[in-house]
Amino acid sequence: QVQLVESGGGLVQAGGSLRLSCAASGRTFSNYAMGWFRQAPGQARRFVAAVSWSGRRTTYADSVKGRFTISRDNAKNTVYLQMNNLKAEDTAVYYCAVDSNPGMVPPTSSYQYDYWGQGTQVTVSS
Repeated sequence: QVQLVESGGGLVQAGGSLRLSCAASGRTFSNYAMGWFRQAPGQARRFVAAVSWSGRRTTYADSVKGRFTISRDNAKNTVYLQMNNLKAEDTAVYYCAVDSNPGMVPPTSSYQYDYWGQGTQVTVSS
C-alpha cells in the first residue's frame, strides 16, 4: 500500500508561481513512476506531467510545456511540480499518483496509475 500526501496548493495571481509537493510512504518509492494530474470543476481528470522512476525521463501535457517542471527526490520520497507563469486555466485540484509497475516511459494515462493522493487546490486569479 502506498499513501500520498500533496501540499503546496493555494491562491496565486496570473503570472505567478507555485511548487507542489507529494510525499509518498513506502520503501520502494524509487521503483515507481510518478505523475501529476488535475481536475477542474465539471471536467475530467487530465494528465499534467510524469517522471520515470530514475528521474531521467519526463513527459508533459502540451498545455504546460515550458511552464511546469516535474522532479523527484528519491531520498525524500517526494515528487515536485514547479509551476511558473500560471494562467487562470491552470485552476484545478491537482493530484499526484503512483505507477507501481512502470515501463521505460512514464505513462500519461490515469488508468496506469495505482495509487492517488487526496489532491490540493490551485486557484489562479486573472
